[in-house]
Amino acid sequence: MTGFIRSLGAWGFAGFILIQAFQVVAAPIPGEATGVLGGYLFGPLLGVILSTAGLTLGSYVAFSLSRTFGRPLTERFVDARTMERFDYLLHHKGAFLVFLLFLIPGFPKDYMCYMLGLGHLSTLEFLAIASTGRLLGTTMLTLGGTFLRNKQYYLFFSLTGVAVVLVFLAIAYKDRLERSFRSLHERYLRHQQKRDRGED
Repeated sequence: MTGFIRSLGAWGFAGFILIQAFQVVAAPIPGEATGVLGGYLFGPLLGVILSTAGLTLGSYVAFSLSRTFGRPLTERFVDARTMERFDYLLHHKGAFLVFLLFLIPGFPKDYMCYMLGLGHLSTLEFLAIASTGRLLGTTMLTLGGTFLRNKQYYLFFSLTGVAVVLVFLAIAYKDRLERSFRSLHERYLRHQQKRDRGED
């Protein structure tokens, strides 16, 4: 991957952005690998900028494909279990809840881009969430690649340790978090129903 990007010369920036976008849409390459690659090739600041541009572009493409072609296409990319697990998001109009999900390590953000195309979020709301919600993870991966490039292995493994702890915490509390989010969704629906009836 490094050799390919460097072989593009001045087009290397664009090539990396397209790779990041493609891995969101089709997921043939782990996003963690391309995130580290960005830091290794471009350093911390430019790496984060280029990765964010690519991830946002890929997220927008997935979101737009789903919005244009509907559930039959989405189900080709997202398995039935994941669709059922996050089905409540399709009926929720609150962007903040989706933003919280994007912040949590280990949540299937690429799949969620397809699912959210079936929901109520506007394109502008989605783009804001897709770009900022991934920022923490993108920054950590980019720093990891930078540490590898500079042969700062102690820092790299320390950062990896922090990332592993965050992922394990997210896995350990995944069910509790999802119950909390569903509870928020149900309270939101009740509030909407009261407002529609003129009770608020």
